[in-house]
Amino acid sequence: MNMELRIVLIIISALVLIYVLRKIRSAKLNIIDSIFWIVVAILLILLAVFPGISSFFAALLGIQTPLNFILILMIAILLLKVFLMSIQISHQNERIKKLAQRIAIDEFENKSDK
Repeated sequence: MNMELRIVLIIISALVLIYVLRKIRSAKLNIIDSIFWIVVAILLILLAVFPGISSFFAALLGIQTPLNFILILMIAILLLKVFLMSIQISHQNERIKKLAQRIAIDEFENKSDK
């Protein structure tokens, strides 16, 4: 991995860390969700500072270049995040549906009491 790419990865990761921390301070990002982004940023910094890690895993997995390994890794991590968010959204949709049904029953019972 060339030096320019390593510098770009470090800068982008540092900017992500700063942005996430600012969002946490302003209470616009949940702490649990922010942990994911902090871990991803730190992982990118580690891969940029120690390029041997990505070279090792690229060779181990039979991937042509370390950059391709980093791209595949990031795609896999983001797909995992999307999957976990889909599960969370489905769970919240069920809770919203149950809450709406409970409110409708309560309103119906209040109207019939009057």
